[in-house]
Amino acid sequence: MRSSCRTIRGTRSSGGRRRRPHRVVLPGARNGPRTGESAESIIGSFPRTLGSTPGNPVPLGPVFRSRSKEEQSAKVADAKVTADEPQQPRHPEAPKGRPTPKRSQASAQRRSLASTPANRKEAAKRQREARRADMAKQREALANGDERFLPVRDKGPVRRFVRDFVDSRFTVMEFFLPLAVVILVMSMINQGKFQQFVLLAWMVVILVIVLNSVVIAVTLKKALKKKLPGEPTKGAIPYALMRSLQMRRLRLPKPKVKRGAKP
Repeated sequence: MRSSCRTIRGTRSSGGRRRRPHRVVLPGARNGPRTGESAESIIGSFPRTLGSTPGNPVPLGPVFRSRSKEEQSAKVADAKVTADEPQQPRHPEAPKGRPTPKRSQASAQRRSLASTPANRKEAAKRQREARRADMAKQREALANGDERFLPVRDKGPVRRFVRDFVDSRFTVMEFFLPLAVVILVMSMINQGKFQQFVLLAWMVVILVIVLNSVVIAVTLKKALKKKLPGEPTKGAIPYALMRSLQMRRLRLPKPKVKRGAKP
């Protein structure tokens, strides 16, 4: 392998004596200029930081040149060539690679694409309209007992049995609200003995409601184990007690059984 030597001009030392010039050896370089290159172009390509320009410098421009632009131009040319080529039509008997959708599926897909909101304001408006429609369906279901549109807390066979169990019984708890209003009005009378009577009435009402709640909880738990043994009964007792505290006419969903009937 040939190598060329480059001489760098020496510098003077502090004592005035001139140091020996250093020789820089670049492997793989040829001696003398290449064919078709002028001396000026070769001299211009040699780095100036090494001192004076030597006699036969090595052109370093092509070594450090970036090739990203050339690669990008080649990719663009390939893309143009592929775009100019005409696409071959698919053979009519060739398989599509996917099953043909049914007419109902295709029509549903077209309707979904057509009903897609154009902006955020229209999407919010549609969400409000859908929420209003759902609330209207829930109100109708609470009135007529349609379980398809009932809220989640009222769905299921366990909740239906609990409602029928409570509605078929006569309980003191459903008269708690009118009794509380009467006792509150009576407490406004400022008389000593009468105030004691009002306080005693409050204590009796609370005691009766507690006893009635215990009886309902125990009997309902036994009835659920007997009637629906495999169903989850979590939250059934509080649901029954809350329904028992409401008056029969104000209960939602509406009662479907009469008093005294079997649930």
